[in-house]
Amino acid sequence: MRQLASPALSQMFGKGVGKAARRRSKLAVTSEGRRAGAGTYAILIITILVFLIPLYVAFSIASQDSTATQYGLPAMIPGHSLLRNLGRAFAAMSFWKALAGTFFVATVVSISTVFFSTLAGYSFAKLHFRGRNVLFLLVIGTMTIPQQLSVVPLYIMANKAGLFGSLWAVIIPGLVSAFGVFWMTQYLQDALPYELIEAARVDGCSMFRTFISVALPAARPAAAMLFLFTFIGQWTNYFWPMLILGPNKNSMLTVAAATLKGAYFTDYTIVMSGVVLTTLPLIVLFFFAGKQLVSGIMAGAVKG
Repeated sequence: MRQLASPALSQMFGKGVGKAARRRSKLAVTSEGRRAGAGTYAILIITILVFLIPLYVAFSIASQDSTATQYGLPAMIPGHSLLRNLGRAFAAMSFWKALAGTFFVATVVSISTVFFSTLAGYSFAKLHFRGRNVLFLLVIGTMTIPQQLSVVPLYIMANKAGLFGSLWAVIIPGLVSAFGVFWMTQYLQDALPYELIEAARVDGCSMFRTFISVALPAARPAAAMLFLFTFIGQWTNYFWPMLILGPNKNSMLTVAAATLKGAYFTDYTIVMSGVVLTTLPLIVLFFFAGKQLVSGIMAGAVKG
């Protein structure tokens, strides 16, 4: 429909509406908001370049010859040995084994974190029980403890449980996260009305059935983002797997890539090839599933 001119708007709806229409036309503002200008695009381009430069450097060094200089300006010019170096890293890392292990760990931990964090968030946000605020503060307080402080007790417990060198030693400590509980609690406080819970209870749903049928669909947008953050975090996790996997370091991509570094001499072309192989699956995943993921999040975020 063609937009009405400001005089017509003034005549129909009053002078205030006409002035607002004239002001909007002068400021180049649409009904969706202000139009993006050159400054906005410049900031976006600079931000993209900042994030792409490290990836470009990794690809550039991975494409060099081992005998060529690996530092300074010459390393920024792509070479012709990328496929050969990727093949060397592929074999040295036991890539398929590492990829399968990483995907298994990231998927299990992400699903578990989303489920248990949503369950805890629903309890803290919508259920009333004694000590709720104290328990929630304790959960939030664990976020202030550095990961390094928990490494020694975790290592001892995993070793005594016979999990040393097993992927389950990486999975179990990450089954739920304090950040996930906080994230889902804050979201469900506003996104889930008490009226829906009461309606489900009147219809005869149990507490857990109410959570499955009402809380989980309402939490879908936040759950999708939490799954994405957790999946990326587990895919790039290095510190704890490096300590606990022991002789099975080729079970995860990040640790397998670290084994490419030599004890006396480091060939950075093969190391960067391992970095490329580690990040490439994530890039492919976002390339093919990025639009579907974002559209699903936005569709679930629409209220009303």
